[in-house]
Amino acid sequence: MKRAICSGSFDPVTNGHIDLFERAGALFDEIIIAILINNKKKPLFPLAERERLLRESIAHIKNATIDSFDGLLVDYAREKEATAIVRGLRSNADFEYEKNIATMNKELAPQLDTLFLMTDPNYSYVSSSIVKEVASYSQDVSKLVPQPVAHALKEVYRR
Repeated sequence: MKRAICSGSFDPVTNGHIDLFERAGALFDEIIIAILINNKKKPLFPLAERERLLRESIAHIKNATIDSFDGLLVDYAREKEATAIVRGLRSNADFEYEKNIATMNKELAPQLDTLFLMTDPNYSYVSSSIVKEVASYSQDVSKLVPQPVAHALKEVYRR
């Protein structure tokens, strides 16, 4: 079975992420959407809420599961017996950053491959940070995020 991991903080998950999950799901037997617990960041949504929002947003991707982890992604990938890490790229800047991480991951876990998928051009400008910024000014982000996320953002930023 070919299993891949799509990792990130997903705070919040965007339509760009969902597109990546759908495409990765078509390439692998199973994908694990792994929420990184990053103690250096203060998330807008607590872990349980991010898990719920992801679960509701990916219900249509039948070969996807949701999990969370802290520590190194390569250690988590080994534990889950994954064969690949899937990363989305929006720009050259993303590539430079991700290339260095992929190279280090290959050094630490030679059996693990990193697959880069270019973001759908419709989502190339979308990031969780931008979504939160726009939503914080009570602007409509419903074209950028799944419906459950749009609703949750309205609740958080209700004025």
